[in-house]
Amino acid sequence: MAETLLQAQDAGEQVSVDYEALPAVAGVREAIKPEAPQLWPEAPNNIAVDWPGFTDDEANRREVERIIAGAARVARITVANQRVAIASLEPRGATASYDPAADSYLLRSCSQGAGTQHEQLIGVMGIRREQLRVITEDVGGAFGMKTPAYPEYPALMIAARRVGRPVHWMSTRAEAFQSDNQARDAVTEAELALDADGRFLALRVRHLASVGAYLSAVGAQISTMSFYRCLPSVYAIPKIAAELVCVFTNTVPIGPYRGAGRPEANYVMERLVEEAARVSGIDRVSLRRKNLIPSSAMPHKTAVGNTYDSGEFETIFDKALKLARYADFEKRRKLSARRGKLRGIGISCFLEHAGAQPKESALIAFPGGEEISLGLGMQSTGQGHATVFPRLLAARLGIGPEQVKHRHGDSRLELQGYASVGSRSAMTAGSAIVRTAEAMLNKGKTIAANLLEAAEADIDYRKGAFEVKGTDRRIGLFEVAERARQLKARGSIPESLDTKLTTDVPTTFPNGCHIAEVEIDPETGVVEIPAYSAVDDCGNVLDHVLVEAQVQGGAAQGIGQALIEEIVYDAAGQLVVGSFMDYAMPRADEIPSVKGDEHPVPAKTNPLGVKGVGEAGTTAALAAIMNAIADAIPGGAGAKLDMPATREKVWRACREAKPARSGGRGKR
Repeated sequence: MAETLLQAQDAGEQVSVDYEALPAVAGVREAIKPEAPQLWPEAPNNIAVDWPGFTDDEANRREVERIIAGAARVARITVANQRVAIASLEPRGATASYDPAADSYLLRSCSQGAGTQHEQLIGVMGIRREQLRVITEDVGGAFGMKTPAYPEYPALMIAARRVGRPVHWMSTRAEAFQSDNQARDAVTEAELALDADGRFLALRVRHLASVGAYLSAVGAQISTMSFYRCLPSVYAIPKIAAELVCVFTNTVPIGPYRGAGRPEANYVMERLVEEAARVSGIDRVSLRRKNLIPSSAMPHKTAVGNTYDSGEFETIFDKALKLARYADFEKRRKLSARRGKLRGIGISCFLEHAGAQPKESALIAFPGGEEISLGLGMQSTGQGHATVFPRLLAARLGIGPEQVKHRHGDSRLELQGYASVGSRSAMTAGSAIVRTAEAMLNKGKTIAANLLEAAEADIDYRKGAFEVKGTDRRIGLFEVAERARQLKARGSIPESLDTKLTTDVPTTFPNGCHIAEVEIDPETGVVEIPAYSAVDDCGNVLDHVLVEAQVQGGAAQGIGQALIEEIVYDAAGQLVVGSFMDYAMPRADEIPSVKGDEHPVPAKTNPLGVKGVGEAGTTAALAAIMNAIADAIPGGAGAKLDMPATREKVWRACREAKPARSGGRGKR
């Protein structure tokens, strides 16, 4: 057994494995060709899932076909979302130990939810839930990739039991490229029918997505439900038909990554709207404004079955245009042209659904003294939970935030819920905190009424104390908690003030509009981003600094995908990109400072009125950047580019560009 990392690496190099190479297919389009190798006999044509959506049927498909066939204008595009690596700052890792006396395991892993990994691992290991404790502490980035239990974790547990010692493993970056779930890898064909006035009539989408060599925990959901439910974004489109197909390929499995289906859906919608502006000759701003769902239509039920509870899409659009100084853009374009540069501007309206896995729990406990323990199953991976959630509870209870101690990352808390994914943390955990506090105070009122010798109906709670209405008789929260503990110990009451509650929170729909400007050097293909503006509706804002940081970070990851990031496999399924020598990551000097603004429209589906913001930047950035590049390069050459818009691709597009300027702006 290795005592050090170097020993383990030396031992690993002594292992020799002979492989029998089988026919492989790595590309999503190639995988469904008749001559493609079949990966699994039970999946003909390598199709893992063929899903038509919730509301689609033959009659609806025929109606969409009829509308498209008879429309005054039809915009048609095919776009690709290339495969990308998550590349978190800290690779995956874990330490497992085994207690033979208790026949139990302890696993410390850098996850997105100790409870979620616990539930997965007890099933894999075939053990009772009390035989495993999972602890997650600080995590250096996660973005969806660290949600599932990977094969290394049960292997570590078994090794720890066999050798009788803790066993530690930390992934190298090279291992991460080969084994961590990857993301995106889809090709989408879309058609949008317009009437003579530019009104959107019908949308047809065929989304073909790789799931890798086998399905990850939520691999199929990403390219089906998560993609589908983002349609038709912020636009009023009466009829939608979708064909969503997941395909097996000889590649690393696809898993969740910031957005997980939402960026792909928004990307095709906003590229399609730009194409609709081109084919209709209508200015892209006017076309969008004409088709935005008005706030007067809320709540609005979409053609795919979602109900948007709230939203002010028109107002956000206008605010974004003003923030981006859109009206003055042509002046900036001319200034760039004088310096031999091509300048373009790209609009990306977006909407996404947030709140995957709606159930979440919270635990409010009184350990003694004037302190509250707030237990959450929701794992922080850098979102600032320890700042937001204690402050939220403290404000509800009228006590100091320093009196609330945040606990998370421990499966022994036994809190029902899910990991920190899908922009769900604030809405689900926040709502659970509010509801649990209400339940705790209701119990407290009963106890306080007895202690104050008053009717329960006469008890109010205010500023950290229970009081009898209209009198100066009051008793503090922490004193009530202590008396309740004593009463419970004597058997006088069934439970103390400690309260655990599970809350069910419906989906919300964060939305916004991001506008990017690019400046291109046609001689080198270098793309710079001199300006990036964003207006977001994430519902009521709990912390403005954290919202700003989430939008900035999400935009950085979206810009990386738009311009430089790409996982590449050769025809034999061999990973070609296996390190940061091959896989480009955006640097600080390549990421603009996001000029942001908030336009909170409270959600009506949860007590805090929050919607989520974790994925907004990534969801919006792809189309904002690519539409800007298409606008910058004359003659439509830029509109043909697929991500990533590398320097070579952009340089070649500039060489092929025609003199006439186009880019989907339409008439002005």
